[in-house]
Amino acid sequence: MNASSIREVESRVDALASTPPGAELPEDARSVVRKLLDALEAGTVRAAEKDAVTAEWRAVPWVKRGILLGFRVGGMIDMSVRSSNDDIAFYFFDKDTYPPRRLSIADGIRVVPGGSSIRRGAYVASGVVCMPPMYINVGAHVGSGTMIDSHALVGSCAQVGERVHLSAAAQLGGVLEPVNASPVVVEDDVVVGGNCGIYEGTVVRRGAVIGAGVVLTRGTPVYDLERETVHRADGGKPLVIPENAVVVPGARGVKGEWGQTQSISLQTPVIVKYRDEKTDAATALESWLR
Repeated sequence: MNASSIREVESRVDALASTPPGAELPEDARSVVRKLLDALEAGTVRAAEKDAVTAEWRAVPWVKRGILLGFRVGGMIDMSVRSSNDDIAFYFFDKDTYPPRRLSIADGIRVVPGGSSIRRGAYVASGVVCMPPMYINVGAHVGSGTMIDSHALVGSCAQVGERVHLSAAAQLGGVLEPVNASPVVVEDDVVVGGNCGIYEGTVVRRGAVIGAGVVLTRGTPVYDLERETVHRADGGKPLVIPENAVVVPGARGVKGEWGQTQSISLQTPVIVKYRDEKTDAATALESWLR
């Protein structure tokens, strides 16, 4: 899709999204949604973009409006999986605008058997490896060479770079509403440990290592022992984990007198260092697995 076509789709999405609730949508609504989902899958349109000057990530509200429009225009259908004798093996019912994305061997994406799914409207680059079971939701963008391990989730509109490792049970939150909410972004060469949660309003910069069990949200303060500072979301901006930071679970004592007498502490992520040769060796991704 060229720039002119994208602007045309954007204009129609904005017009259709303003249709009052309960009012009948114009006939071209389904066609507009289909064009948007095709563009998302091709990577020519994204739900979040990085500013070339400031390097800040921002949501693209019209794209999110278009995705929400897809739910509005869609109708419920039976997506159940049937066996060879036409018995129903698994029951699924969802909007007809958001079926599982169709893949072929030409896409170059390894989807290992065992219950994984990629939803319509998600961009997944050639060379991505999907271990079962995992899920990639609409509007997500996953770069080449990334591995999505078992029980991992890439939520709606989450942006994942190249050569990222999402370890088992890692969760990248989806952010559809409000449409201008800060996206979840994980840049190139990041390692996300098992059972991590990275949620709305968090940007993890290139090369960072998020240790197992770390939870990051826009409201999470991250204590940097190396630089002796605290990283927080500032105003309307997201929480940003610096490039090459190594983040592990930590704790900080409460301030209240009673809490101190009870030796209570609060969980908080801590940057213990920045990547070095030892870290690189410990987190090296085996290229032959890909």
